[in-house]
Amino acid sequence: MSVRNDHHEHTIVAPAIIAGVGVHTGRRVRLAVRPAPSGTGIVFVRTDITDRDNRIPVSGEAVVDARLNTMIENGAGVRLSTIEHLMAAFAALGVSNAVIEVDGPELPILDGSALEFVQLLDRAGFRPQPTPQRYIEILETVHVTEGDKHAALLPCDRYEMRFEIDFPSAVIGNQVIDFVVDEPTFRKDIMAARTFGFAHEVEALRQAGLARGGSLENAVVIDGDDILNPGGLRMEREFVRHKALDAIGDLYVLGAPLLGRYEGYKAGHALNNRLVRALLAAPHAWREVTRVPELARVG
Repeated sequence: MSVRNDHHEHTIVAPAIIAGVGVHTGRRVRLAVRPAPSGTGIVFVRTDITDRDNRIPVSGEAVVDARLNTMIENGAGVRLSTIEHLMAAFAALGVSNAVIEVDGPELPILDGSALEFVQLLDRAGFRPQPTPQRYIEILETVHVTEGDKHAALLPCDRYEMRFEIDFPSAVIGNQVIDFVVDEPTFRKDIMAARTFGFAHEVEALRQAGLARGGSLENAVVIDGDDILNPGGLRMEREFVRHKALDAIGDLYVLGAPLLGRYEGYKAGHALNNRLVRALLAAPHAWREVTRVPELARVG
């Protein structure tokens, strides 16, 4: 797959359709990604809702719940959950404009990573558009904390990310990843990393009406110091790689790729969205640019 580096907006060539189960609702859902003109951005449409406005344009302000996933809502109260893995694929593959039709309240979890979304977009193909790509250039550091967790955006001439997690489980422990966020690195090191959870939390989540579609088919499940999945992990440090994947998707609600460095320590969807909102509330800390240096590659 050739890397798109002409710094123009992109959409897809043809519609692409996939179906699967929502990880929290357990409901089967059908998703169709469709091409869109320049200036559209990423817009989700709840096709199962017909009595009110069912279009939900993605923005930092549209995120209304980020406890266990990233949920967006429009002015009519229409909501959609678990958009982060598809958003990460859009961000890494340079898709600026797309309309995504979904016939349920949550995107399908598929295998728990962004792999199948990337494959879906690859099948659809990519088309450059005449509009130059906008970038969000970080001019001053923006930082948010919650207890011992923190996340920050720092000035940088390319999009970089450092993520660190620290779990008492011996299976996870302390893991760090530091990389340039570009398409080759995403495809090689990030997109196949799956979401994860702990067996002892599953029953509580299900009693709360969550994780009804979760299984060993779409998540790495940890029980004490054991991984329950028969095949084990897909890659070294899969856990922190998935947290980085989530962060890439969570930050793309800004509507443009970053020229800046993200640093997260034990951060999750909620803290990532707090960081997005803190950035939007600090107009002196960033600017939109269309001229960008050639992005360096990981050595």
